Amino acid sequence: MSRSIRTLATLLCACLLWACEEPAPAPPPETKPVQAPALRYFGHPADGKLHVYFLDVDQGDATLIVSPDGHTVLVDAGPPFAGTHLANRLPELLTNKLDLVILTHPHLDHYGGLPAAVGAVGASRLLEPQLPNTPSDYDALLASLAAKGVEVFSPEAPPGNEPLRLPLGGGAELSVLWPRVPTEKLLTGEGASESNSIVLRLTYRDTTVLLMGDAREQTERRLMQLGAPLSSTLLKVATHGTATATSAAFLEAVQPRAAILSTGTGNPESAPSRDVLGRLEAMKVRLFRTDRDGEVHAVSDGQRFAVSTQRRPESATQGEAFFEGMKEEPPSPPPAHINLNSAGPEPKSKLARAERPESPAQGKGPFVASKRSDKRLFHKPDCFAAKRIKSQNKVVFKTRADAEAHQFHAHACAH
Repeated sequence: MSRSIRTLATLLCACLLWACEEPAPAPPPETKPVQAPALRYFGHPADGKLHVYFLDVDQGDATLIVSPDGHTVLVDAGPPFAGTHLANRLPELLTNKLDLVILTHPHLDHYGGLPAAVGAVGASRLLEPQLPNTPSDYDALLASLAAKGVEVFSPEAPPGNEPLRLPLGGGAELSVLWPRVPTEKLLTGEGASESNSIVLRLTYRDTTVLLMGDAREQTERRLMQLGAPLSSTLLKVATHGTATATSAAFLEAVQPRAAILSTGTGNPESAPSRDVLGRLEAMKVRLFRTDRDGEVHAVSDGQRFAVSTQRRPESATQGEAFFEGMKEEPPSPPPAHINLNSAGPEPKSKLARAERPESPAQGKGPFVASKRSDKRLFHKPDCFAAKRIKSQNKVVFKTRADAEAHQFHAHACAH
């Protein structure tokens, strides 16, 4: 009996000890890598027409182009506070990420909304004019986008008078009229950043749109001197309508049927200028303004534009206004162009580059290049592309001739 009691007591003590022990810790939950939310698009499939949306970003510029077969280009992205609007509006218009972003020049009211816009819809490539003395936040933006896989490049004009062309598919095409580095030097003087804005001409069969960025009157004069193709169905007015551009001579050259002015409410009298508004009125140009009309949507079937606005004016008797295009002679010879599926222009003749005369200032270095780059381009040290070259891959040349002797060719910044 006593043995049974001792056995029971031993078992009871063992149970009590087991019950008092801390339970074994549970294994940590399996962690999965955090993924960015998938981008969502709600736009309609391509309908065989050219669509141009002049987005309402208040005091700034942002224009979305959708080609007849669905390729997309965003020209500028408004000021920082427009980022939220773009992040909401662009997914409604797109079916995929942007094929191309074009920043016409490094002013905040043209690039400030881009981080939010690209964050919402994505982008494959970015074209910018490679101007000197750019703001540090602009350089940081380009570096950030490049780190995320966006290809950043700059326009380089072909020899002769032909503009650089960017086929958008479906018969639509963008031409870069300015700047024309290295064929033409950048404009200098007051407002050089605006004067060297990227100027674009969008064509689809008989219809055209001229996008002036913040180009100034000296840009207009230079384009007319060069005999650039300027006549257009629609004109995107430069510099938000200030008196620094849109001269009478320029309007005579363009002969627009309608003009779009992107500007904010409550602007000072200088924007838009009474003189500019008077010149447009004198030529009987129909004017659309984002501060009054909201977003402006232009649709071309190749023969005419149908233009509608977000806010219908009380005086309007119809929902759309129509503007006929006009036939043009086809360009000749076949121009150099940039393919949307690659970042660079078609290869140029090395001989043409070597034979082009250079000034002493152009030949003076130093210049830097990457020994790992297939493009074999050399840059000025303060160039955005140069700053991205890793130190172990960087080579330095004292002169342009030294760089060319090693079979490197000048980037746009080095002209």
